[in-house]
Amino acid sequence: MNSRLPVCLRLLIPAVENVVAGNAYRPLDVIRTRKGLNVEIGNTDAEGRLLLADALAEADREKPALLLDFATLTGAARTALGPDLPALFTPDDGIAGELQAAGEAEGDQMWRLPLWTPYRRLLDSKVADLVNASDSPFAGAITAALFLREFVSPATAWAHLDLYAWNPSPRHGRPEGGEATALRALYRFVRQRFEIAADSGLS
Repeated sequence: MNSRLPVCLRLLIPAVENVVAGNAYRPLDVIRTRKGLNVEIGNTDAEGRLLLADALAEADREKPALLLDFATLTGAARTALGPDLPALFTPDDGIAGELQAAGEAEGDQMWRLPLWTPYRRLLDSKVADLVNASDSPFAGAITAALFLREFVSPATAWAHLDLYAWNPSPRHGRPEGGEATALRALYRFVRQRFEIAADSGLS
């Protein structure tokens, strides 16, 4: 807002507390999502993506010019890339290039991983539209991103960042503890994208 960008920003925070209760869901339960897709619970520890899926469906309903989501979604992403590099997923090569360029410029890098469509079969269910988590030990970050993609329209400009958001040890300007991972890069990306649109009369 202080930058006076021509942007109407909507922020959704799909927070969840993981507690045990008599009405908690169980393995093999089937849940109907906000989008109407039925999801089989393959892993009760993959609860965050269920809330994120509903948030994405709600955000996508408004046909936004840009939809970005951030989550400490999988251990697989930080196992592959470590704590410093968030995993970037997007079907849009242009968005990927702009985000990575912004990351380089800000010293806030990210690394693109593929939305490898053949792995979508790992989310197949016999009783629902898909399962919330694959029982395969492979490609956990990719299958999680593929799960989320089911809740975003193919026409929507969308990117997903699977990040750690924590510094396990101090670095210059970044003390040990919680880290606003990728926010510098994402602000630069949004600023450039929408300032250019405004200047050209497209916004």
